[in-house]
Amino acid sequence: MEETLRQKLQRVKIGDIGHIFLFLIALPVALIYRCFRKDLWLICDNKNEARDNGYWLFKYICENHSEQDVVYAISKKSPDYQKVKDLGKVVSYGSLKHWILYLTAKKNISSQKGGKPNAAVCYFLEVNRILKNTRIFLQHGVIKDDMPFLHYKNTQMRMFVCSTDREWRFVSEKYGYPDGYVKKLGLCRFDMLHNVKTKPNQVLVMPSWRSWIATPTSASYEIENVSDFRNTEYFKFWNEFLNNKEIHRILKENNLKMIFYPHRDMQSFIDYFNIDDENIITAKWPEYDVQQLLIESEYLITDYSSIAMDFAYMQKRLMYYQFDYEDFRRGQYPEGYFSYEKDGFGKVCYNINEVLGEFENAVSEKFANPEEYLKRHKSFFDVYDTNNCERNYNAIKEL
Repeated sequence: MEETLRQKLQRVKIGDIGHIFLFLIALPVALIYRCFRKDLWLICDNKNEARDNGYWLFKYICENHSEQDVVYAISKKSPDYQKVKDLGKVVSYGSLKHWILYLTAKKNISSQKGGKPNAAVCYFLEVNRILKNTRIFLQHGVIKDDMPFLHYKNTQMRMFVCSTDREWRFVSEKYGYPDGYVKKLGLCRFDMLHNVKTKPNQVLVMPSWRSWIATPTSASYEIENVSDFRNTEYFKFWNEFLNNKEIHRILKENNLKMIFYPHRDMQSFIDYFNIDDENIITAKWPEYDVQQLLIESEYLITDYSSIAMDFAYMQKRLMYYQFDYEDFRRGQYPEGYFSYEKDGFGKVCYNINEVLGEFENAVSEKFANPEEYLKRHKSFFDVYDTNNCERNYNAIKEL
């Protein structure tokens, strides 16, 4: 769902105004600083963590190309701050120095569209072509849907990374980027998803976010009443699932542990879920790492999340639980090239009875991945190796 200007303005915060002044202070300093750091690369992921494609690219560069001037932006309050600092140079996210480096950098690289000192101010400067810097989008996941906020008119990004041929063709044709801007290079974090070791009997439940709930605007109420999270379909269906007696029975009888980890944009609602079962763990950020959970778990239950792609990439079995498909399409992302029924890497369930049937089948089959989905994996992931970081580095170097 493409937002109107009014809805975008509803997301602007008071703190964003202060960044206008930081930009004005940093600009003349950066003009001088460029003379001394002519090939600076600035990398980041989310403000509060280093666990995505930006981190893995930064780690690769620090370990394999120490000659490259590269800095990683992250909040000093992040639990990952020291981990990154031990690798190389860091800058405090959103600080004046971050602004100076952002305006200095020859290449600004992020796995997040909003990966910059201030998303609102930078969006205005970049999309209106006031600021013409070279921005590389490493991607946060494999794109399946039409996401208007990532169309070229809304980003003006110089390079857009894709991972598969179907994704690359869809983005190239639909998103409006000039020829050569969309590159099939693979997600940097995919390098770590080969020869993984799982924890026996660990089941991961990781639903995606709902934009109309996580960051409500006036348009949210066209989908449902979001004034009380407990009245949302998201809460009702996932709470029903987590407290289902049959689920509890299956877990107990098969010595299974289930980890419930909602998307980080839904983590603020996690305490609403009161789960009365010792075999279900409610996982909160930052104590749990998404990629580590994906690597460790034998089986995944999700809805629309692109993390299903990471799980499928490891050739592991999964299930989609899509109780609000029409609302999701209307309120978040329109359909793209990917059909969950025809292209997905697991059974698609629409109600709790279907979920229970599929879960019991998966458990009885010891989470073996059916041949149908292994064939889809082979067809979809036409590039399957450990050279993703290297390809991304070389492509950025050549810009």
